[in-house]
Amino acid sequence: MKKLRMTSLLVGLAGLGAVSSCTKDHLVGAKIPETNKEPTSASIQGNVFEPALVDATDERVAQLKLPAGFRIAKFADQLRKPRMLTVSASGNVYVTSREAGTVTLLRDTNGDGKADASQVVANIKAVHGLTIHQDKMYLVAVKELYRADINSDGTLGTPQQLINDLPDGGQHPNRTIGFGPDGLMYITVGSTCNACAEPNAEHATILRANPDGSGRIVYASGLRNTIGFGWHPETKELWGLDHGIDWLGDDQQKEELNQIKQGAFYGWPYIYGDGSYTPHPRPMGDTTYADVLAKTTLPSLSYDPHAAPMSMVFYTGTGAASGFPAEYQNDAFATMRGSWNRSKPSGYNLIRIHYEGGKPTRIDNFVTGFLVNDNQAQFGRPVGLAAMPDGSLLFTDDNNGVIYRVSYQK
Repeated sequence: MKKLRMTSLLVGLAGLGAVSSCTKDHLVGAKIPETNKEPTSASIQGNVFEPALVDATDERVAQLKLPAGFRIAKFADQLRKPRMLTVSASGNVYVTSREAGTVTLLRDTNGDGKADASQVVANIKAVHGLTIHQDKMYLVAVKELYRADINSDGTLGTPQQLINDLPDGGQHPNRTIGFGPDGLMYITVGSTCNACAEPNAEHATILRANPDGSGRIVYASGLRNTIGFGWHPETKELWGLDHGIDWLGDDQQKEELNQIKQGAFYGWPYIYGDGSYTPHPRPMGDTTYADVLAKTTLPSLSYDPHAAPMSMVFYTGTGAASGFPAEYQNDAFATMRGSWNRSKPSGYNLIRIHYEGGKPTRIDNFVTGFLVNDNQAQFGRPVGLAAMPDGSLLFTDDNNGVIYRVSYQK
């Protein structure tokens, strides 16, 4: 079957009722009552558009746009769909490839800002998220979690399995992992679907466990697919970027920045954005949309719909060589892999999330220009993100197999 480049789809949702109506501009003639005593109906205009892939040539990389004083260059090239990144205190760079099932160690041995040594150090089927905690490497695949010793040369010992019963992947198999200021392990588990009632309470959540994998609990729920997350360096509060629902139109649902609190519920699949009702599915049994909304924590900020947030890192770099200006301290950076469910593409960039007093105030684009040829093509879909000891940032592109390095010229 030939790959679709652009098509319009009219989605009709009818017959599933929910007492008062909630009509939004993007739901044409929408009627979303509170209970099933009345029918639910809505027509939504949805689009599919994927920019064509072109090579990441030197000329294209040179036209990428960043704030004044910043530079971008390739750190590594010709990798096999690199996804998530983590960096050791000594500057060893580890990158996963979910497709290849590998973890690769990259090193810049001469300090020129480019990797000149590469070595596969682990083979784990569908490995995705990774992080370093207390000098050990933690790696998460769809259902399994592993821990490995880090040898003196940066290679890894034999991974030991700590968990083998994480929920099935479904639509969102991209597990990520991090350790909080409390020393506990946090694992993201996306939903199996676009919008549905999940039978497994661990889907569409962030889980928390002890470093050995024991004591696992659902830390927060109602999160469709929160891949990128991190703790604010000053407040130690947890923040994450959640993927919005598809097929609600070009301009809905926006990507959400949430403060993640223990026991909180974030609305998916029934409530989104500023408290809007999802036409389908409706709440189950006698529960109304209003009931669900009353217990929903709404987002702190939002970003362009369908941009697909991937990684999120709070910046604390103080490296003398490439550290960013002081005003970037304690702000967050995030990768936006890019849309497919939209007539005009969104994402394909890096963003900066401004924080003041520990709270987010606005979002600015930081690295743009991967969309070319009047938005008909792209040469990069950013995914993984990590800070280097010298203060520079690395991010992956899983389309052309590149890792980019962003530095600041003092």
